[in-house]
Amino acid sequence: MQEAIKEAKKAYNKLEVPVGAVIVKDGEIIAKAHNLKETKNDTTKHAEILAIQKASKKLNAWRLEECEMYVTLEPCTMCAGAIINARIKKLYIGTPDPKTGACGSVLNILDDYKFNHKVECEKYIMQEQCEKILKDFFKNLRKIKK
Repeated sequence: MQEAIKEAKKAYNKLEVPVGAVIVKDGEIIAKAHNLKETKNDTTKHAEILAIQKASKKLNAWRLEECEMYVTLEPCTMCAGAIINARIKKLYIGTPDPKTGACGSVLNILDDYKFNHKVECEKYIMQEQCEKILKDFFKNLRKIKK
């Protein structure tokens, strides 16, 4: 999760919502990404989607069955769906997202539906650090917009 937090800080410095994602296979990081939605003017440029794309390219496969993802903020519906479709084995979430979280906060894509792949999920990994970067970002963003 520490590497995902580093990615979130990169997003923060670009005035992107500070979310970072890391994909690991066999204990080795194979992909890292952070939000680029504002930079690229593309709503699909979430950290999770970008990390999945990088991991798929590195492994030359869309199935990431033996991979685990660490993400600083609970994935939205789009990202949770991509995680399922990519066949990610296990998801580690830093902090919940009470507004758009789709892994237990608003709804639970991972558990409430019968998909052909089941993603294991562990929540609240380094929650304080993951939450702090988001709170600091939005606090500073409000100051900038005044």
